[in-house]
Amino acid sequence: MKIDDSSRLSFRLMDQDDARALWELDQDPEVMHFLNGGKSNSMDDIRNVFLPRMAKFTNAKKGWGIWQVSDKKTNEYLGWVLVRPMNFFTESPTFDDLELGWRFFKKTWGKGYATEAAIAIKNSVVQQASTAKDDINYISALAVEDNLASTKVMKKMGMSLLRKYRHLDPIGDFDAVHYQMPVKP
Repeated sequence: MKIDDSSRLSFRLMDQDDARALWELDQDPEVMHFLNGGKSNSMDDIRNVFLPRMAKFTNAKKGWGIWQVSDKKTNEYLGWVLVRPMNFFTESPTFDDLELGWRFFKKTWGKGYATEAAIAIKNSVVQQASTAKDDINYISALAVEDNLASTKVMKKMGMSLLRKYRHLDPIGDFDAVHYQMPVKP
Protein backbone atom coordinates (compact mmCIF):
# COMPACT_ATOMS: atom_id res chain seq x y z
CA MET A 1 0.00 0.00 0.00
CA LYS A 2 1.13 3.52 -0.75
CA ILE A 3 -0.03 6.57 1.15
CA ASP A 4 -0.35 9.59 -1.12
CA ASP A 5 1.48 12.74 -0.08
CA SER A 6 -0.52 15.33 1.82
CA SER A 7 -0.01 19.04 1.22
CA ARG A 8 3.24 19.17 3.23
CA LEU A 9 4.12 15.56 4.03
CA SER A 10 5.22 12.29 2.48
CA PHE A 11 4.91 8.81 3.98
CA ARG A 12 6.87 5.55 3.92
CA LEU A 13 6.15 2.30 5.73
CA MET A 14 9.03 1.70 8.14
CA ASP A 15 10.69 -1.69 8.50
CA GLN A 16 13.34 -3.56 10.46
CA ASP A 17 16.08 -1.42 8.86
CA ASP A 18 14.71 1.71 10.54
CA ALA A 19 16.08 1.03 14.04
CA ARG A 20 18.23 4.16 14.07
CA ALA A 21 15.38 6.46 12.98
CA LEU A 22 13.07 4.98 15.63
CA TRP A 23 15.80 5.32 18.27
CA GLU A 24 16.56 8.97 17.36
CA LEU A 25 12.97 10.00 18.01
CA ASP A 26 12.96 8.32 21.42
CA GLN A 27 15.98 10.25 22.73
CA ASP A 28 14.09 13.41 23.76
CA PRO A 29 12.69 13.12 27.32
CA GLU A 30 9.82 15.47 26.38
CA VAL A 31 8.81 13.23 23.46
CA MET A 32 8.84 10.26 25.84
CA HIS A 33 7.14 12.06 28.76
CA PHE A 34 3.64 10.64 28.27
CA LEU A 35 4.92 7.27 27.07
CA ASN A 36 7.17 6.22 29.93
CA GLY A 37 7.80 9.25 32.11
CA GLY A 38 10.58 10.67 29.95
CA LYS A 39 13.01 7.75 29.76
CA SER A 40 14.91 7.45 26.47
CA ASN A 41 14.75 4.07 24.79
CA SER A 42 18.09 2.41 24.20
CA MET A 43 19.09 0.85 20.89
CA ASP A 44 18.68 -2.52 22.64
CA ASP A 45 15.08 -1.54 23.53
CA ILE A 46 14.44 -0.70 19.87
CA ARG A 47 16.01 -3.90 18.54
CA ASN A 48 14.71 -6.32 21.18
CA VAL A 49 11.27 -4.90 22.01
CA PHE A 50 10.08 -2.27 19.54
CA LEU A 51 11.11 -3.87 16.22
CA PRO A 52 9.76 -7.35 17.11
CA ARG A 53 6.43 -5.79 18.18
CA MET A 54 6.29 -3.73 14.99
CA ALA A 55 6.98 -6.85 12.89
CA LYS A 56 4.01 -8.64 14.48
CA PHE A 57 1.44 -6.05 13.38
CA THR A 58 2.95 -4.77 10.13
CA ASN A 59 0.93 -5.73 7.07
CA ALA A 60 1.95 -3.64 4.07
CA LYS A 61 -1.05 -4.74 1.99
CA LYS A 62 -3.51 -3.49 4.64
CA GLY A 63 -1.46 -0.40 5.56
CA TRP A 64 -0.76 -1.60 9.09
CA GLY A 65 2.58 -0.65 10.57
CA ILE A 66 4.52 2.47 11.37
CA TRP A 67 4.54 5.13 8.68
CA GLN A 68 7.50 7.49 8.62
CA VAL A 69 6.37 11.07 8.12
CA SER A 70 8.74 13.39 6.25
CA ASP A 71 8.66 16.94 4.98
CA LYS A 72 7.69 16.63 1.33
CA LYS A 73 10.08 19.37 0.17
CA THR A 74 13.19 18.65 2.27
CA ASN A 75 12.64 14.92 3.02
CA GLU A 76 13.40 15.69 6.70
CA TYR A 77 12.16 12.95 9.06
CA LEU A 78 9.53 14.53 11.32
CA GLY A 79 8.02 11.54 13.14
CA TRP A 80 5.73 8.61 12.57
CA VAL A 81 2.13 7.39 12.66
CA LEU A 82 1.20 3.88 13.78
CA VAL A 83 -1.70 1.86 12.31
CA ARG A 84 -2.79 -1.50 13.76
CA PRO A 85 -5.94 -3.27 14.92
CA MET A 86 -7.13 -2.20 18.37
CA ASN A 87 -6.21 -4.61 21.15
CA PHE A 88 -3.63 -6.19 18.87
CA PHE A 89 -1.53 -7.62 21.69
CA THR A 90 -4.47 -9.31 23.43
CA GLU A 91 -6.31 -12.60 23.01
CA SER A 92 -8.98 -10.87 20.92
CA PRO A 93 -7.75 -8.12 18.57
CA THR A 94 -10.47 -5.91 17.12
CA PHE A 95 -9.83 -6.01 13.38
CA ASP A 96 -12.71 -3.69 12.45
CA ASP A 97 -11.32 -0.94 14.71
CA LEU A 98 -7.92 0.44 13.71
CA GLU A 99 -5.75 2.17 16.29
CA LEU A 100 -3.75 5.21 15.23
CA GLY A 101 -0.84 6.52 17.27
CA TRP A 102 1.85 9.10 16.59
CA ARG A 103 5.21 10.30 17.78
CA PHE A 104 6.93 13.42 16.43
CA PHE A 105 10.15 15.29 17.15
CA LYS A 106 9.57 18.17 19.58
CA LYS A 107 10.69 20.77 17.02
CA THR A 108 7.64 19.83 14.92
CA TRP A 109 5.06 20.25 17.70
CA GLY A 110 2.33 22.82 17.23
CA LYS A 111 2.61 22.89 13.44
CA GLY A 112 -0.25 20.53 12.63
CA TYR A 113 1.94 17.73 11.29
CA ALA A 114 0.47 14.98 13.50
CA THR A 115 -3.09 15.88 12.53
CA GLU A 116 -2.25 16.22 8.83
CA ALA A 117 -0.36 12.92 8.81
CA ALA A 118 -2.93 10.99 10.84
CA ILE A 119 -5.79 12.15 8.61
CA ALA A 120 -3.91 11.37 5.38
CA ILE A 121 -2.90 7.91 6.58
CA LYS A 122 -6.37 7.15 7.99
CA ASN A 123 -8.04 8.19 4.74
CA SER A 124 -5.73 6.02 2.61
CA VAL A 125 -6.04 2.96 4.86
CA VAL A 126 -9.84 3.26 5.03
CA GLN A 127 -10.09 3.76 1.25
CA GLN A 128 -7.88 0.72 0.61
CA ALA A 129 -9.90 -1.40 3.05
CA SER A 130 -13.15 -0.36 1.37
CA THR A 131 -11.76 -1.30 -2.06
CA ALA A 132 -10.54 -4.66 -0.70
CA LYS A 133 -13.93 -5.27 0.99
CA ASP A 134 -12.30 -5.35 4.44
CA ASP A 135 -14.62 -4.16 7.18
CA ILE A 136 -13.22 -1.23 9.10
CA ASN A 137 -15.95 0.31 11.19
CA TYR A 138 -13.96 2.51 13.58
CA ILE A 139 -10.73 4.44 13.96
CA SER A 140 -9.45 4.77 17.54
CA ALA A 141 -6.60 6.39 19.39
CA LEU A 142 -5.35 6.11 22.96
CA ALA A 143 -3.42 8.52 25.13
CA VAL A 144 -2.65 9.32 28.73
CA GLU A 145 -5.42 11.72 29.79
CA ASP A 146 -2.94 14.52 30.54
CA ASN A 147 -1.52 14.37 27.01
CA LEU A 148 -3.59 17.30 25.80
CA ALA A 149 -1.69 17.64 22.51
CA SER A 150 -2.59 14.09 21.47
CA THR A 151 -6.20 14.43 22.54
CA LYS A 152 -6.35 17.66 20.54
CA VAL A 153 -5.22 15.73 17.43
CA MET A 154 -7.91 13.11 18.10
CA LYS A 155 -10.59 15.80 18.35
CA LYS A 156 -9.36 17.57 15.19
CA MET A 157 -9.67 14.26 13.36
CA GLY A 158 -13.32 14.07 14.41
CA MET A 159 -12.96 11.53 17.21
CA SER A 160 -14.98 11.64 20.41
CA LEU A 161 -14.15 10.36 23.86
CA LEU A 162 -15.38 6.77 24.16
CA ARG A 163 -14.06 5.86 27.60
CA LYS A 164 -11.42 6.26 30.27
CA TYR A 165 -9.88 3.00 31.46
CA ARG A 166 -6.75 1.16 32.55
CA HIS A 167 -4.99 0.06 29.36
CA LEU A 168 -3.02 -3.15 29.82
CA ASP A 169 0.01 -3.68 27.60
CA PRO A 170 3.01 -6.01 27.90
CA ILE A 171 5.39 -3.04 27.74
CA GLY A 172 3.53 -0.99 30.34
CA ASP A 173 0.01 -0.37 31.62
CA PHE A 174 -1.41 3.15 31.81
CA ASP A 175 -4.58 5.09 32.58
CA ALA A 176 -5.90 5.89 29.12
CA VAL A 177 -8.45 7.93 27.29
CA HIS A 178 -9.87 6.12 24.28
CA TYR A 179 -11.14 8.32 21.47
CA GLN A 180 -12.99 6.85 18.51
CA MET A 181 -14.77 7.76 15.30
CA PRO A 182 -16.98 5.71 13.00
CA VAL A 183 -15.64 5.19 9.51
CA LYS A 184 -19.07 5.19 7.91
CA PRO A 185 -21.61 7.88 8.78
